[in-house]
Formats: sequence, C-alpha cells, structure tokens
Amino acid sequence: MAEHKAQPRKWAILAVLAVAVFVVSIDSTILNVALPTLGETLKASTDQLQWMVDAYSLAMAGLLLLSGALSDRFGRKKLLILGLLLFGVASVAAAVSSDAWELIAARAVMGVGASAFMPGTLSILVHVFPEEEREKAIGIWGAVTALGVVFGPLLGGVLLDHFWWGAVYLINVLVVAVSVIGALVLVPESTDPGAHPLDVLSTLLSVAGVTALVYGVIEQPHFGWGSPRVLAGLIGGGVTLVLFFVRQATARHPMVDLRIVRNSRFLGSSGTMAVLMFSLTGILFVLTQELQLRLDFSPLLAGAAILPAAGALMVASPLSAVLSKAIGTRNTVVLALVVFAGGFATLAQFTKDQGYPAIAVAMVLLGAGMGLSQPIVNDVLMSAGPKEQSGLLSSMNDTVQELGAAFGIAVVGSVLAARYTSSYHLTGGAPSASHSLGEAEVAAQGMPTDAAATAVHAAKSAFDSAFSTSALVCAGVALLGAVAAMVLLPARLRTADEEQAAEEAPVEPALVA
Repeated sequence: MAEHKAQPRKWAILAVLAVAVFVVSIDSTILNVALPTLGETLKASTDQLQWMVDAYSLAMAGLLLLSGALSDRFGRKKLLILGLLLFGVASVAAAVSSDAWELIAARAVMGVGASAFMPGTLSILVHVFPEEEREKAIGIWGAVTALGVVFGPLLGGVLLDHFWWGAVYLINVLVVAVSVIGALVLVPESTDPGAHPLDVLSTLLSVAGVTALVYGVIEQPHFGWGSPRVLAGLIGGGVTLVLFFVRQATARHPMVDLRIVRNSRFLGSSGTMAVLMFSLTGILFVLTQELQLRLDFSPLLAGAAILPAAGALMVASPLSAVLSKAIGTRNTVVLALVVFAGGFATLAQFTKDQGYPAIAVAMVLLGAGMGLSQPIVNDVLMSAGPKEQSGLLSSMNDTVQELGAAFGIAVVGSVLAARYTSSYHLTGGAPSASHSLGEAEVAAQGMPTDAAATAVHAAKSAFDSAFSTSALVCAGVALLGAVAAMVLLPARLRTADEEQAAEEAPVEPALVA
C-alpha cells in the first residue's frame, strides 16, 4: 500500500516522533520545580507564576482541534516541522526572558507550537506502520508521552542544580533540532485527499469553546467553583462547544464528523484517556506535596520518587499488545484500570510510618496500569474514524487528555483543600492555619512552643486525611472508567478486512461496541 512506502525506515521515523512528543511532555511538568527560582529571579507574583504554567496549557488546548484539521488538509509533516520550529524559537525567548510577562508570553507561543505538531506525531504513525505493528508503535509513542510527564520534574531538578533556570528551556532547542532534522530526512508527507475547505465558524467555535472551558478549570483552584470568572469560563465554554456540535450537524463541510463522535470506540477510548489523565495528573499534584511536606523530600528527590512508575510503564507497555491478543481489547483495558485504581487505593492507605516503600509499590501499580491501557486505548481511538482524518482524530485525543488533566488538578486539588480544612477544624487547630499544611508551618513560627506543636500536629493529621481522600477520589474515577470501558470498548479490534466490510454496512448506532 502507498502509505507504507516508508516501512524500511519506520522505526527511525518512530524515534523522531517520540523525541518530538517527549519535549511536549516534559515541558508540561518541568517548570513546576523551577517556579520558586523564577519567583525570586524575575520578581514574579503568585498569579504570574501560575500563568507561567497555565499559558502553555491554555494555548495548546485551545488550538489542538484546529491544528489537527489543518494537518489533514495541508500536510502532517509540514505542520510537524512548523510547530517544532515555533516551539524552539519560543523556548529561546523563554530562556532569555528578563520579565515575568515576557516568559508568560513565550510560554503561550510554545503552546501554540506544541498544538501544531503534537497531533501529527500520532497520525503519522498510523500511516507509516502496517496494521499488525501499529499497536506496538503506538504503545512506544504513548510510553514516551507518559515518561515525559514523569521525568519532567526530575530533569528540571537536575538542570537547576547545575545550571541557571533558563536551561530548562534551552534543553528544548537541542531536542527540537534533532526532531526537525529527523523529520526533514525521514518523515513522509501525508494529507487527506478528500479534505474540504475549513469551515470558519466551526474553527472559531472550537477555539473559543475549548479555550474558555480550560480557562475556567485552571482558574478554579485560585477563585473557587462559584467565582464569576470560573463560572463564565465553564458555562461560556460549555455553551460554545454545544454550538460547535450544532454547527457540525448543519455545516456543509463540518470540521468534525459527528458519526465519529457518536461511535462507541471513540467514546470509550477518549473517555478512558480522560480518566487516565484526570487521575494521574490529579494524584501527582497532591503526591508531590505529600513527599515534600510529610516525608521531607527535596524537589529533586520528590521527582526521583516517581521513577518506579516510569519503570513499570516501560515494562508494561510492550506487554499490552500481548495481553490484548490473549484476553481481548476490552478485558485488557478493564484489567489495566483496575490495577491503576489499586495504585490509588494503596496511596489512600499510606501513613508516614510506612515510609517511601509503600509509595513505591503504588507507583509501580500506577505505571503498570498506564502502560497496559494507553497503547490499546490510543489504537482503538485511531481506528474510530477513517485513516485520512488521523490528524483530526489525534487532535481530538490530545484535547480530551488536556481537558482530563486540567479537571484532574482542579477537582482533586479542591478535594484536598476542602478535606484539609474540614479535618483541621475538627481537631481544633488555630484558624490562621486552616488552609494548608505549609500555611500552618509558617503560622507556627510565631506561636508559643506548645501551641505551635499542637497546630503543626493538627495540620499534619488534616493533610494525611486530605491526601487519603484525594487518592480515593482518583481510585473511584479509575473504577468508573473501568465500567465505562466494559460498556463502550469493543471486545477486540477488527482486522482490516472486517473494517472494510463494516464500512459497506449501515453506520452502527452509538454505544454499540
């Protein structure tokens, strides 16, 4: 087949795409460990520090659907290279920033670049690899994506220990250079030959809807669910996305084929990815606090403490295809989500007396659950629509993951804060330290010795309760994901011949696996 002309170099192409996706993944978390340094060096306020993180996510999430549609129309390789170049230039600008708002602007441009090339990394794989090797290739792609999230804080800590803060961005330039050269030499161009002109109204609605929704979610931890700006983002974004889907049903050339959205494979796979990212991002948000505030780990050691998850993920990812052939697609994903939930349940039972080994066990379970599920789920998702629209399918996948991650931090962070406050009040602790453990430790410095000891003890007990509750919420979401996967995902993926036969039959209704 024509799309497999590059088969002799397909593994080299995969290496190039993996390097590209790795730089996006590490950049989503590498900044976290640098925030204290940036606050001191650039004299940044708390709001500015938060927007250094959020500007990247907001720009990327809002433009993913548009980028996927553009890559199908104008060339996935073109968007890949242009996005990488923009990402690299913006990384240099970030590294040399002398003002907080300069860095925020550079981060936003980095998000634009990431949105341009991220969908192409997965859609190109679909065209390069034959069906019998596609799941393995997607598994490696997914593993590298998850590893980037895990390694980001560790890499950031290492760079900050040996270089100045700009190094966390200049490392991107090296990765981008390797990716661009590899893409120019190795990656074949591919487009959707049947692509229609882009619908302008659909484009505007998709960008505005996703951006507003993500804005509302990322502002929630600071202003609360009842804040006017949060409600405006959530409600405005939700209404705009409803209008977007109405437009897709009436437009002559819709951006998204609603038959894909209604397809049970898309619903099941995208829902599973949302569950995975919600739970993983949410628990990492509270786990880093647990490691540093309760186990007294340094930021670098806290990043290293997550490495067992990376090791388990690397081992489990290649096994997912083997297990899928043995027990089926659906059963493998359900089993993986149960293992994933087991990791959170282990964290929920954690006490400081158990020490780090208990957390390491939980990390192994979380990594194994991610490794076993992610390759299969991505493969199912990319089979939910025609291969010619793989760029759009990939961007829809990325958008769902970004929304899942954003909601994970917002919801789990809210649970942590609410549970901490309620538990702290029950212990009779000082009102001035009722918002966080860090706040309590600062407040205790100005108290008499006995009162300080009481306040800190109450705060630590409240935080332990809040951490346990947060982990249980993540476990519950993972189990709900397992139920949804059981209902929505196919027992196994169909072969190419079966797919062709299905295309000639009437379109199957929603929720039919």
